[in-house]
Amino acid sequence: MSRRLAMMFLLGTAALLIAAPVFAQGEAGAAPAGGGGTSQWLLITSGFSMALAAAGCGYAQSRALTAACEGVSRNPGATDTIRIFTFLGLAFIEFLALLTFVVIMLLLYR
Repeated sequence: MSRRLAMMFLLGTAALLIAAPVFAQGEAGAAPAGGGGTSQWLLITSGFSMALAAAGCGYAQSRALTAACEGVSRNPGATDTIRIFTFLGLAFIEFLALLTFVVIMLLLYR
């Protein structure tokens, strides 16, 4: 069943990538997107990318904390070491969401 699901995911991704150039076409006589105003598609994709980054970071942080709790329960003597690496990992994960936010702000206010 997982092979079939993987194939469906791959075909769906391929279909989305093939259809992407259609959205790049502008209307006849319309001004180019870089002409000073912020494109509506840039605003929409900015919101989706920030939501995706926040969801990915939340999932990664929950997995990291789960692994840290399991590590402490298996070896209580390594609690301090596990705590240090957990905080370091959580900081890196959170940095990815903040980096996404910074890139979005740079794109919106260029």
